[in-house]
Amino acid sequence: MPTSKIHALVHSKCPRCHVGNMFVGPAYGLRKQKTNDVCPVCNLTFEIEPGYFYAAMYVSYAMSVAEVVTFALATAVLTGSESPWTYMVVLFATIIIFSPFNFRYSRLVLLHYMTPKIVYDPKWELLEENKNKSDI
Repeated sequence: MPTSKIHALVHSKCPRCHVGNMFVGPAYGLRKQKTNDVCPVCNLTFEIEPGYFYAAMYVSYAMSVAEVVTFALATAVLTGSESPWTYMVVLFATIIIFSPFNFRYSRLVLLHYMTPKIVYDPKWELLEENKNKSDI
């Protein structure tokens, strides 16, 4: 059964095969965030051309703006505070806490939804399933 694009995105899977991991380690690990150079299953090169992930900065910026606006409004509604320090602490904490999430998911959104060159190919998923069945 083919994996949905949303499932592949949430679980940080390759946009072409939906099986291989795009990243090494968890999103909030203590080690540095690292994107695999190629998919371990279908050998898709994630950085399509040099500097390709610079476009992910714009996606990350949009995500950060949405998070900051959401938390600013939530802080205003929940606390009713007019102190700029309250907002600065909440918003800086929001930016720091969501940085690993934004790094990872901005690249995933860029590759899954904004790159027309990459299309899902279910044959890779079927090959991986058959390989796993033969290993048993």
